Amino acid sequence: MEADDKKITSDQEIEDLLRARYPLIYVVSSEEGRVEKIMAKMAERRQRNLITWTCTGGFADIYRVQAQTETSAKGSLPADTIDPIKALEQIAKYEDDAIFLIKDYHPFLDTRNFSVVRKLRDISATFKHGSKKRNIVFLSPVMKIPAELESSVAIVDYDLPNRHDIAQIVDKILRSLPPELPLRIREDEDYRERVIEAALGLTAEEAENVYSKSLVRTRSFDIDTILSEKKHIIRKSGILEFYESRSAFSDIGGLEVLKGWLSKRQVAFTKRARDFGLPLPKGILLIGVPGCGKSLTAKAVGAMWQMPLLRLDVGKVFSSLVGSSEENIRKAIKTAEAVAPSILWLDELEKGFSGTGSSGQSDGGTTARVFGSFITWLQEKSSSVFVIATANDVSQLPPELLRKGRFDEIFFVDLPSEEERAKITAIHLQGKGRDPEKFNLEMLVKATQGFSGSEIEQAIISALFDAFEFEDGRDINDEILQQAIGEIIPLSYTAKEKIDFLREWARSRARRASMLVSESETQQVRTLEI
Repeated sequence: MEADDKKITSDQEIEDLLRARYPLIYVVSSEEGRVEKIMAKMAERRQRNLITWTCTGGFADIYRVQAQTETSAKGSLPADTIDPIKALEQIAKYEDDAIFLIKDYHPFLDTRNFSVVRKLRDISATFKHGSKKRNIVFLSPVMKIPAELESSVAIVDYDLPNRHDIAQIVDKILRSLPPELPLRIREDEDYRERVIEAALGLTAEEAENVYSKSLVRTRSFDIDTILSEKKHIIRKSGILEFYESRSAFSDIGGLEVLKGWLSKRQVAFTKRARDFGLPLPKGILLIGVPGCGKSLTAKAVGAMWQMPLLRLDVGKVFSSLVGSSEENIRKAIKTAEAVAPSILWLDELEKGFSGTGSSGQSDGGTTARVFGSFITWLQEKSSSVFVIATANDVSQLPPELLRKGRFDEIFFVDLPSEEERAKITAIHLQGKGRDPEKFNLEMLVKATQGFSGSEIEQAIISALFDAFEFEDGRDINDEILQQAIGEIIPLSYTAKEKIDFLREWARSRARRASMLVSESETQQVRTLEI
């Protein structure tokens, strides 16, 4: 995508910070090996020594400038320095141009270890104004910066491997294989691109492991094996779920306006659309009555557009560790962007972000910060990640989320009309192996007035259980179905006031997902007119 191509890479960001003499840089990444290799190349280009430090191995030289003076040739920093404060003291005394790559230092960046924080502030001032070019680069999978250092530290969220990086991994593996081994990837360029795309969103190590597993299991680069393993890896985070959807638009009864809008946007991710000048769609917010097809629509879009559908559980973003919640949302966004074009699905959004107003008093502002990170990304994003958010209770949504520019469109999903209930009933009967034409759909539609799609499905399931008890082998019929329908009290009765409020709110603030109006809404309009 053109917008993505112009984006400054994390490698360029780090090198710019080194050249600008930022004394303290914090790189958030779990890919130690990959970052270290890049840092070694930067050290060579900038002609600085690269020295790493860990609390288990002390100091180690990774790259040393060849033309060294007598002073710099006296030796490396002592390898047995594993104490965090003594390590900083050794770094402060170092007198050559150098980059210090400090791994997993975040446990020591705590206000309880104030001597560490104070020492870093001293080093920051010395490095910034000293004659030698020295930088400390912290490398950690978790971002943890005390308030005292926030103004002194530059933060870089390290990018996951892009297509070029993954292609290099593929080429490396191919070079290690016997040339006589028949592999489709060597002959078919389109297949090679699909193999590379299948691993987007993984770290370099994960991609290499997945490709190796595929070769061991199938003696080829098998896309299904790669995607299957990719789902498990993404799911390991506990925040994002790789959702394999088998739903189709034909499984959704009604919502023709919404389905038409989504069908038009399907082509917006192609190169032809970019050349024509079409912008990348940002996403949609689906607000409406529970059980009327909002989540089903998200699943169907993933299958129709043939794009990865990633479900974000907002509740799992929040962690008890300070700073972890903010890091979780950044990681989820980075993963979604790495596998782009993709769909990011946030179900029941209001339950995750309903406490933003009281966040400062209840959780130290964590919810507000996480929400702020999300809506800022939503507003500014240039990547081909299409966001589908659903909500049942609009009164709990923060007003900032509903502002124009966050989403392309806000759709209101109401209870199904008569015609839509007929389609929904036929879809669920057919899904249970029954012929809809053998039922009196007109009678069933009248009996289900005020029912949501999920309530119609539950009535059919209940009727199946009732029919299964008969020993004479009787199947479900109109009578059994009508009895099962009569036993259900729909949400339109038990939560009438909430649904009426939702309709009134959506009348001037949201676009209808369906051209057809339900009887209950027609009655509400008549009541308001009277």
